[in-house]
Amino acid sequence: MKERHLRSLIVEPRTENDPYGMITETDIVYKVGAYGKDSKQVRVYEIMTKPCIVVNPELGVEYVARLFANTGIRRAPVIKDKLLGIISITDILRKSDFVENPKSYFEMYCQEFPDALEARIYED
Repeated sequence: MKERHLRSLIVEPRTENDPYGMITETDIVYKVGAYGKDSKQVRVYEIMTKPCIVVNPELGVEYVARLFANTGIRRAPVIKDKLLGIISITDILRKSDFVENPKSYFEMYCQEFPDALEARIYED
């Protein structure tokens, strides 16, 4: 990971019933380095996050941003039948416009619950 400047790796399931896992540089620092463990003696499956939170590629960017905020994660694998890629906080910031054009909580509420009385009387 250090040689290739990677911050995380996806760990594919060993069997069909296993979930995907993820190992991050934070996992290595907190679970190996902080305790003075010999990194050559530690197995990935011992320190990785498993199961990790996965993202469906059809989800909206705002939903994924809220998922990240609520769970405290910084990246997640994008999976639909197979691993398609990884989405990170940096991807969300680079590819979205809600930083430049933020929506209020009320606007998000109205979009999420369009049949609510408040949403019906709200005009964009």
